[in-house]
Amino acid sequence: MMGRKRLNARPTTLFGACLLLLSALVTLGCGPAAYASDDDIWARVRTSYFADRTIVEAADEIIQLSTPVRAEDAATVPISIHTQTPAEKGVFVEKVYLVIDHNPSPMGAIFTFTPDSGRADLETRVRIEEYTTVRAIAELSDGRLYMTSRFVKASGGCSAPAGKDQQAALAQLGRMKFRVKTPLAYDQPNLAQLMISHPNNSGLAMDQLTRFAIPARFVRRIDVSYGGKRIMSADVDFTISENPNFRFYFVPHGDGELKAEVIDSHDTRFETSLAVRGGAIGN
Repeated sequence: MMGRKRLNARPTTLFGACLLLLSALVTLGCGPAAYASDDDIWARVRTSYFADRTIVEAADEIIQLSTPVRAEDAATVPISIHTQTPAEKGVFVEKVYLVIDHNPSPMGAIFTFTPDSGRADLETRVRIEEYTTVRAIAELSDGRLYMTSRFVKASGGCSAPAGKDQQAALAQLGRMKFRVKTPLAYDQPNLAQLMISHPNNSGLAMDQLTRFAIPARFVRRIDVSYGGKRIMSADVDFTISENPNFRFYFVPHGDGELKAEVIDSHDTRFETSLAVRGGAIGN
């Protein structure tokens, strides 16, 4: 079953934090125009989100990040994050932070997982504004932090024009679709894909017809559940490409409903769901 609803919702902390952080960086001379080094920007992001907590770097044994070395399209750069749960009983990867140092909003996404996620792995597409270090930080349920990073050559992704005109994009606003492989394997991680029709306007691009700046409007919160239990949630911003697309895992323990709730920066809420019976998709 697929549908769409719009309701009011509260703002998320990442949206406000990103705006405050961006304002602080510009004020301190560390915005994109100031050409601050990756180390300078990362130091401020690190302090803002992690304070003085220890972060183990080059931690590929816990978290791995796959990106192209040079992006074919800076507005749709594919990224893949794979995590490895440590051997300690009950410990799992609870959060994954995605930082793109030289983007206008460096903290692009915070993904939260649960034991019912099965794997804290995900794939998506992002915008990259200029050559930059991309970082993925895993936070374990016991508070430990591990980071890996890659350098990506790309430019102009956040200010690139939209792929279609705004009227066409808004006509499709909020339409969503799940894609899962059936039959589902109960009590095991299953791969799912959530596709969201949304222009995810950054506010930095120009309308190619009117020549005016396109106002910012983007997905900022995603919640996915199965059988009423949370699987994955994400606080995101315009770092995610137009028509956001996420691949992730979940562990179904029986029949239930796979459901997604999405809120954008205009506080508009969209919903879609799939009923699962006997491992197959029902109505």
